[in-house]
Amino acid sequence: MIRFILGIFGSIFTFLTLGVFVGALIIGAVFWMYSRDLPSHEQLANYTPATISRVYSGEGDLMDEFARERRLYTPADEIPALVKHAFISAEDKNFYQHQGFDMRGIVAAAIEAARGGRLRGASTISQQVVKNFLLSSERSAERKIKELILSVRLESSLNKDQILALYLNEIFLGQNSYGVTAAAQTYFNKTLDQLAPHEAATLAAMPQAPGKYHPVRAKERVLKRRNYVLREMYQNGYIDKASYEVEVEQPLRSVQNGDFEGFRRKLPPRDYFSDEIRRQLSRDFGAEEFFTGGMSVRATVDPDLQLEAAKSLRKGLEDYDRRQGVWRPSGVTIPADQLGDEASWRAALADTKFPRDIEGWHAAVVLEIGSKDARIGIEGVDEDEDGHWIPAKDVTWARRRDPESGKLGRKARVADDLLNVGDVVHVRRMVKDDDGSFIRWTLRQVPEVQGGFMAMDVNTGRVIAMQGGFSYQASVFNRATQATRQPGSSFKPFVYASALDSGFSPATIVIDAPIEVKSGGKIWRPQNASKQFYGPTPLRTGIERSRNLMTVRLAQEIGMETVKAYAERFGVYDNMNPFLANSLGSEETTLFKMVAAYAMFANGGERVEPTLVDRVQDRWGKTVYRHDRRDCVDCENPNIAPGEAPRILSDRERVMDAITAYQLTSMMTGVVQRGTASRTVNLPVPTAGKTGTTNDGRDAWFIGFTSNIVAGCYIGYDRPRSMPGASGGGMCGPVFNRFMKEAIKDYGGGPFKVPPGGHFIKIDRFTGARLPEDASGDHVVAEYFRDGEEPLFGVMFDGGFAMGSNLPLFAPGGDQASEVTTSTGKRVIVPGKADFGSLSSGGQY
Repeated sequence: MIRFILGIFGSIFTFLTLGVFVGALIIGAVFWMYSRDLPSHEQLANYTPATISRVYSGEGDLMDEFARERRLYTPADEIPALVKHAFISAEDKNFYQHQGFDMRGIVAAAIEAARGGRLRGASTISQQVVKNFLLSSERSAERKIKELILSVRLESSLNKDQILALYLNEIFLGQNSYGVTAAAQTYFNKTLDQLAPHEAATLAAMPQAPGKYHPVRAKERVLKRRNYVLREMYQNGYIDKASYEVEVEQPLRSVQNGDFEGFRRKLPPRDYFSDEIRRQLSRDFGAEEFFTGGMSVRATVDPDLQLEAAKSLRKGLEDYDRRQGVWRPSGVTIPADQLGDEASWRAALADTKFPRDIEGWHAAVVLEIGSKDARIGIEGVDEDEDGHWIPAKDVTWARRRDPESGKLGRKARVADDLLNVGDVVHVRRMVKDDDGSFIRWTLRQVPEVQGGFMAMDVNTGRVIAMQGGFSYQASVFNRATQATRQPGSSFKPFVYASALDSGFSPATIVIDAPIEVKSGGKIWRPQNASKQFYGPTPLRTGIERSRNLMTVRLAQEIGMETVKAYAERFGVYDNMNPFLANSLGSEETTLFKMVAAYAMFANGGERVEPTLVDRVQDRWGKTVYRHDRRDCVDCENPNIAPGEAPRILSDRERVMDAITAYQLTSMMTGVVQRGTASRTVNLPVPTAGKTGTTNDGRDAWFIGFTSNIVAGCYIGYDRPRSMPGASGGGMCGPVFNRFMKEAIKDYGGGPFKVPPGGHFIKIDRFTGARLPEDASGDHVVAEYFRDGEEPLFGVMFDGGFAMGSNLPLFAPGGDQASEVTTSTGKRVIVPGKADFGSLSSGGQY
């Protein structure tokens, strides 16, 4: 009997032993099968996470940041122990004891599930690292087996702190924050070493459900989880009882709840400058590298002048818009049922998508329409007893267009003529000029007309200011770099430059008379903006007065292929069509290219590449791009005399002769002194430039420069259409002038450098005749000629178009009649101040 019983127990033991052996074989086979073709865990030793690329101003202030995942990488030895302990307590309290997986945790989770409890994961931090980096997030037995295998392998190649650092830098913690450093900034606007235990516990609460654990919308849930983490920290010995009791009583405070100021509030709003950096670096380095590579970008922007550029362009655009006298509703409204109390309308107004980057302007909502005035609620401005009002006298400048007929109504007399309850509008304070005291709130609107502005250093190419429109938040389209427009007469300097380099001089006489050109079965009759012609005229006067007929004849004389080559050499066009009409700026280009090209006139003819970036460093601090490649010979010489600058050597390419550059610059100073920009550009330093206005006033330009700074402006509708009364000098000239008055305070300006190899001769600027050295008067100008080249006076050029040979030289304003021969061979008498032809393509003046 005993033998029988022992036999039964022996059979059971044998069966169990065999079962364990077979089970072990099966488990081993399963693990062997899944261990093949696993991703290499060794790559984690060279972890380079996707991190934020940041843009800094020249002063080192943070301007903007770009990232797909907002992550700030922190090495393992810089993560405070408090933060590590909080996450270990929340996610894996046996982290420092297990070898990749926690068998006790697995058993505890299984027992809880068997008792009918919630099925919870038992993944260790090591397993979560493997899952996040090497595997998918699918819930399957296969993934879990692979996770166990890889976690054990990981523990054999990295130490615990390295594994924990991978986890704490990679994990998603809600609010587009990846990693603990970014999350600490997002939720508390603090660095890791500034966190209190309850704040570290709050961060450690997030991994369980980052999408659901919002510190405001799910406050109770987050608070409960936070207190659980604190209790675990106490039970695990990471904080003492006294600290636990204090910390668990702390309220749940966060940036989202308004308890701390958000870090983004210290950042300036994104503008055209930083967004253009994003566009250009994404092109040069690749979007993936820029958005994930943790680049440190040092921008060329001058923050004060960037604000001035925006302010100056906005004033120019708004001034023109107000003159049109048309009110355009923003199209943004708030329902009447959300206007009943202050808290409701403020919350509704804050949620509207409305431009808020315009200095001095406030978003507001119309709360009430009275018999004459309109009561408004203003974002960021406290209510007072009487309320804030738009008075009737503030709306009388505008008329409202009927949305159905498109016709303009009568001029507004009361606020009700323009506004409706619930309309979201812009307002700004109107103050007295003398003492700045408040007068009233005044209604504003984002202009329909748009434009761009850009300024750069003529010697380095550093762009110091760029404004691509009225408001970046209203329209991200950058009109300084992306809008291609007809430059009009602002292109003419390139025609004149090619002529000066072809043997012409500022005193060369070109005929200003009618032209007919047959093209495609049609006749093109270019004309001057004044619809008059002036006979034989020196080149200087031609550019000062922006004479179209002279420019066309000059382009014909030297050949459009020569003009094309110059325009492409200066970077105005990549491949210019050599059509005669393009000499008047009828082919489109960008403001960015035009300003960069003008810089080469200003610096004496040397190539300069425009840049928005001084330097780019990778995540490790290595410089991967530097714009200024000039050599500073004496920068490390301690014996440089006080007041002397170190020698800087440049090997920049010369794009035009230095004497040609000076001659052209001298002629363009005449544009500012007595030409088409003389009424609006008036600076205390020598200034040169050129206006540009295309047919029907579709585009208005002015580009000008001092000895140090070049700046340009263009204004026009995004869908080109006529701007009645528009001119480059009248619209863009004031924009340039306002900006440059501030720019020269920092960058100065002086006489343009006269290159060697030439000499001055006094010329009659009206006739081109040579004058004696002692000549003086308004008609006298000293022109610069090359040494060894005796200028020819009295020789006239007509561009090959048939002309009478007996046209007299006459002073401006003369009314003499002239006999001319047209291109058809017909001889006609053209009276002085004649009107002729139809509007031409390209520039007017």
